[in-house]
Amino acid sequence: MTEDLDQNYARAGFGARLAPGARPALLLIDVCQAYLDPASPLYAGVEDALASMERLTAATRAAGCPVIFTRVVYQPDGRDGGLFFRKVPALKAFIEGSPLGDYPPTLRPEPGDLVVTKQYASAFFGTSLAASLNADRIDTLLVTGFSTSGCVRASALDAMQHGFVPLVVADGCGDRHSAPHEANLFDLKSKYAEVLSEAEALAYLTGLSQLGYAPQ
Repeated sequence: MTEDLDQNYARAGFGARLAPGARPALLLIDVCQAYLDPASPLYAGVEDALASMERLTAATRAAGCPVIFTRVVYQPDGRDGGLFFRKVPALKAFIEGSPLGDYPPTLRPEPGDLVVTKQYASAFFGTSLAASLNADRIDTLLVTGFSTSGCVRASALDAMQHGFVPLVVADGCGDRHSAPHEANLFDLKSKYAEVLSEAEALAYLTGLSQLGYAPQ
């Protein structure tokens, strides 16, 4: 009998578990109109993921845990995007002042939330995110946002490489096609992160809330 993909990876030694810590933050990656406005060339049909992120954000705030938003902004000529901007012409949607780079009306930063501006895929590359997390003694990141195969994957990988446990919430991530979405969730779970359902993530946050978690 031919072994299935999960069996093949398990036999090779992939897929050990990373235990969540006690001091998480929610990372909302590039939640913007570019992926949500049907008139946008980058529209990805990810409204279900947005609704999941809205519920996760409410639960994170109720638990007293930090909420972090990322956004992408480029200067008009895109030079601050370097080779990434040249490789992906669609990134012109994020030139400073474009309405496509704005947050949706239902999920926007509130006072006290951390906002990280980036030019590359990872929320960590060229930003102060790792230093901010370390200053708050954060040990775990609930990772959500757009897109699964791009900035979510890059940020989850870098979270692990910086020593933060990445918990990628599958329901809270979206991509323009199911194939890269599922393939990247599989690869992240096998090698770099834990992949949770929204229900599992909410249960984790509820447990922290009941313990009286406080970030300071």
